[in-house]
Amino acid sequence: MAKGKKKQYLALKIIVVLFLVGLVIGAFVGNKYYSNFVLSNVDTDGKEVYLFIPRNATTAEVVDLLDSLHVLEDRASLEWMVEQKNYTGKNIVAGKYKIEDGLSNNSLVNHLRAGNGRLDVSITFNQVRDLKQLSGAMTKELMIDSAAVYAWLSNRDSIARYGFNQNTIISMFVPNTYYVDWDMTVPELMKRMGKEYKRFWNEERTAKLKRTKLTQSQVTTLASIVYWETKLPKDMKTIAGVYINRLRIGMPLQADPTLIFAMGDYGIKRVLNEHKLIDSPYNTYKYKGLPPGPVLIPPISYIDAVLDFEKHQYLYFVAKEDFSGESYFAKTHSQHVVYANRFRRELNRRKVYR
Repeated sequence: MAKGKKKQYLALKIIVVLFLVGLVIGAFVGNKYYSNFVLSNVDTDGKEVYLFIPRNATTAEVVDLLDSLHVLEDRASLEWMVEQKNYTGKNIVAGKYKIEDGLSNNSLVNHLRAGNGRLDVSITFNQVRDLKQLSGAMTKELMIDSAAVYAWLSNRDSIARYGFNQNTIISMFVPNTYYVDWDMTVPELMKRMGKEYKRFWNEERTAKLKRTKLTQSQVTTLASIVYWETKLPKDMKTIAGVYINRLRIGMPLQADPTLIFAMGDYGIKRVLNEHKLIDSPYNTYKYKGLPPGPVLIPPISYIDAVLDFEKHQYLYFVAKEDFSGESYFAKTHSQHVVYANRFRRELNRRKVYR
């Protein structure tokens, strides 16, 4: 009887030990599950935080990048999770990711794994004057450096493949917002912009092009001048028509914006006769026809305004003296002089001499 009780006691003891071991293991597993699948391991301190993963990054490099953002509560636990979820090789997708506050390790890795949370970055450029400005505007959110883009845009062989030269290449870039991969290369970027350019010049716009008797780049060049001359939608097509009339009769455009562009002094508010002496192909007082290329990247609405230019007999226009942005239009030089003198007198009254 005593022997039987002894066996029962031993069995009970084993059960208790196994139960306690089970509790310990369960507590460990439960804690592991809670800390990795439920508990937050990301604290952004209320800020918007973005992670940029480059191409061919390793697991360790991604963890290092996350750690450098100072958002991880516990790096070691994240390292354990990325190993468990096989976050490596093809599962690491380059790109831009927003790191949300309060993410658990599991949610964070799921967010990154296979590019699940990857964001497209945007490229926006408007009213850019030259290639350096364009290079900077396009690369604000990209991995590539603006100097690399500028080098490509300045390379005659590169731009020749797209049918442009150093003066006209800027017309290939149609102002809009484009969503692209953060890690795209310069050739990939240019290929995308070339496709957007072809998409922009669709059948409808190409058909209207014949009416202007200009090339696509010339339309953009004229649109850039019109944009500089007016910001009023109601005058866009009328001013475009003035310049089209001048081109057709071989009259110099005499466009002040081209002189300012040639001088590179954008603080000039009043073009003087001495400015008209500058020897530059962009001096449309001295040389007939359109300048070699755009003086800025004009908005799409101005390109369309040139394509839909207003037919009329005006050869002249000048800003109204009330500085409303509106213009006087004239068919004869004598009438134009009357309007121009009004504007000059107001400039003098306001002491605008340059």
